[in-house]
Amino acid sequence: MNIGINVKPPEKECNDKNCPFHGNLRVRGRIFEGKVVSDKAKKTVVVQWEYLLYVPKYERYERRKTRILAHNPPCIDARKGDVVKIAECRPISKTKSFVVVEKLTNKAGVSK
Repeated sequence: MNIGINVKPPEKECNDKNCPFHGNLRVRGRIFEGKVVSDKAKKTVVVQWEYLLYVPKYERYERRKTRILAHNPPCIDARKGDVVKIAECRPISKTKSFVVVEKLTNKAGVSK
């Protein structure tokens, strides 16, 4: 199923209503890539990436990070250590407004 962005569809099937491929969840807005740092919650992963911010007062850069909660459909099933692509969607819960749309690499660094 075409979800409107250029990603490889998952090989597995699922019956999750909040899956952009097999359910009726539409993606829109921003797309990010990051590393999964936690997968303890049910069908939820925490995706994190680092960036540099320039501090004019000290004329140096500081390292910052962003952590976003994303819905993890059973057909993608991202685990801790995987590099994933997430896309914005409608709010699924109080803190989740993103969904995992593609697993780029797994823990071993093998490209999918």
